[in-house]
Amino acid sequence: MSVDSSDRAALRRGIRASTERVIAHARALVRLERELAQAELERKGGLVGGGVALALGAAVLSLYAIGFGLAALAAALALAVDWWLALLLVLLVLLVLVEGLLLGARRLVRSGAPLKPVQAI
Repeated sequence: MSVDSSDRAALRRGIRASTERVIAHARALVRLERELAQAELERKGGLVGGGVALALGAAVLSLYAIGFGLAALAAALALAVDWWLALLLVLLVLLVLVEGLLLGARRLVRSGAPLKPVQAI
């Protein structure tokens, strides 16, 4: 009888220890999943932030482009072709830069969207 009761006690200790290990592993897994989700959101937030920064840069350059466009129009009305043609070329270069920045911004924003941790889920 004493062997039988000691076997039961050992079995209970083994089950309790196994249960505690399973709980510890589950807690560690939840913690790691939370850290993964946080890291993924930080990465995506950085991409979206970069896209927004490029869009703001494009907005500033578009203001310069409008200024050069108006200067080219005024020069075309007042002076000979050479001067306004140079200003018009600057306007075209600025517009090409604005378009490039906007395309880059769109690509960054799309790569960071949606803002939910897909890998962690």
